[in-house]
Amino acid sequence: MTHPGAHYPRLQSEGFRLIPWSISRKSLNPIRELRSLLEVVQAYRRERPDLVHHIALKPIVFGSFAARLCGGVPAVNSVTGLGPLFTTPRVLYVALRLLLVGLLRFCLAPQNASLITQNEDDRDLLCHLGVSEPRKASVIFGFGVDTDNYFVPHSRCAGPVVVTLPARMLWEKGVREFVDAAAELRTRNVAARMVLVGSPDHNNRGSISEEQLKRWSRSGIVEWWGHCDDMKEILSLSDIVCLPSYREGIPRILIEAASCARAIVTTNAPGCSAVVQHGVNGFLVPTKDSKALADALSVLIHDPERRAAMGLAGRALAIEKFSERITLPKMMRAYDQSLGVSWRNASRPIDREFKLAANKHNFSR
Repeated sequence: MTHPGAHYPRLQSEGFRLIPWSISRKSLNPIRELRSLLEVVQAYRRERPDLVHHIALKPIVFGSFAARLCGGVPAVNSVTGLGPLFTTPRVLYVALRLLLVGLLRFCLAPQNASLITQNEDDRDLLCHLGVSEPRKASVIFGFGVDTDNYFVPHSRCAGPVVVTLPARMLWEKGVREFVDAAAELRTRNVAARMVLVGSPDHNNRGSISEEQLKRWSRSGIVEWWGHCDDMKEILSLSDIVCLPSYREGIPRILIEAASCARAIVTTNAPGCSAVVQHGVNGFLVPTKDSKALADALSVLIHDPERRAAMGLAGRALAIEKFSERITLPKMMRAYDQSLGVSWRNASRPIDREFKLAANKHNFSR
């Protein structure tokens, strides 16, 4: 159940039955939000699910309310990141954060409602705020990456080092700091191509306008390649992957970069620091510090052997911690916890497609 979008045809081609949902990530209109909640309630009453899995904060709130109204449906709730509500000191954001925490406490109160965060910082914070009991909260480092597929041997041709920032073009992703670092490197006569890869997210209040991105690109300080569906291709063109984000759940692009053996420069913010071990597979710098970002990038731009060594260390880390072989069985155990039974012994038949997916990934008890 999701908002109809560009990925709808692809999901349908994979065999999913989709339920359209008129949800808006940035809306604060109470009438629209009530309508979104009622759509979930109607869907749950019609479908009578054995288990629901809510992903991201707004779906967790609406879905968990609906689950309680529909007889206490077991629920797994994945927090993919706490975002600007927890990083912005503005009065509106503080008020919304207090409201959200209260709602989450109510939503996750049932014993069959479990919490999954993508890093330990988010888990500890939410448990400290009383959103979940520690015993019902677990950490799973994202949804995993296919490390067999995401591996690109480094074989770039000679030329300036390419540093990419692949992300939605949001201020909170550290795009401004990346541009400022690019300008700083230019003043130091450090030769590198600094590239932004991604498009604005018009459903997000922190989106950077297309006009601003074009101005930066015309200035020659950075390049803007726009949206790209093939991240593996982008990583093959990159020497260094940079994400100066203010806070993340677990940044999938950094996991993919590690799997592809690319050195990484990111911030010491929650989520980012879970992927990078400072000095091992990349560098961690303070958030909102473009000079420190430029310093770290300069070191790697001038040292190809260190970049290669960090890339190999990142590859090993991805296989050990972030592979689908690690994360997917953990997700199945979270389902077990909410159901209170082993999924293979559930009282109602499990769809054939679900069994096939489980067999494909060899989920064993």
